[in-house]
Amino acid sequence: MTPNEKTIVKFYTALSNADTSKLCECYHPNIQFHDPLFGSLKGNEVCQMWKMLIERSKGNLKIEFSDVKADDHLGSARWIASYRFSKTNRKVVNTIYAKFHFKDNLIIKHTDDFDIWKWAKQAMGLKGFLLGWTGFMHKKIQEQARFSLKKHTEKNHK
Repeated sequence: MTPNEKTIVKFYTALSNADTSKLCECYHPNIQFHDPLFGSLKGNEVCQMWKMLIERSKGNLKIEFSDVKADDHLGSARWIASYRFSKTNRKVVNTIYAKFHFKDNLIIKHTDDFDIWKWAKQAMGLKGFLLGWTGFMHKKIQEQARFSLKKHTEKNHK
């Protein structure tokens, strides 16, 4: 296993164990993250996002990961997150494809890609099914996710 593959395994193992300290050790201080829910995040925002998601799962987040590959600069993995969406208590099983860029054996860029419509159908039910494919709904979902992250960060830095 390459050093960067070990970093990816450490990252997902920490996520499965709800250990945000270990998870954040895998990130370079200048981390850039992007996914369909939150859009682009940088630096401390990224660790705060994981902390918020883990807290909201209340110990009911199940992570499975596979297909870990990495060389000196790039890496990838496939992972599945199973949890209850906190706003609706609906069950979500989200299959995610992750891409990584590394610097000094730390993740400096992390991009998660998944089907936002499939996620919205599971998380929001009929509303997600009917509107989850629209750009308008994607923007609303992202605004709500960013607002939740901002509130969480403010609460934890008081």
